[in-house]
Amino acid sequence: MTTIKLKHETVIKKLEAVRAAIDALDLPNPPKAAGKNKLTYTTKCHEREQNIHQMVADYKKAVHKNIKDTKENVDLLKEQDKAIARK
Repeated sequence: MTTIKLKHETVIKKLEAVRAAIDALDLPNPPKAAGKNKLTYTTKCHEREQNIHQMVADYKKAVHKNIKDTKENVDLLKEQDKAIARK
């Protein structure tokens, strides 16, 4: 039978590194105005920038949730390992 060893501290450190990298990811908000002229191109460009900004925000939110879920699962595995070791 294969033995799987969980290095809890290593996994938690990696998760924290990922969290720090995601927190460092920052896109500046798109500018609100580009002058008085209205062009279809600039309007579409601004809409695209806003969509990209929203997608990045949604991505960061999803990654933070995945990090939280993974940490909870790793903690649960550690507790289960301790319970099995006590038997």
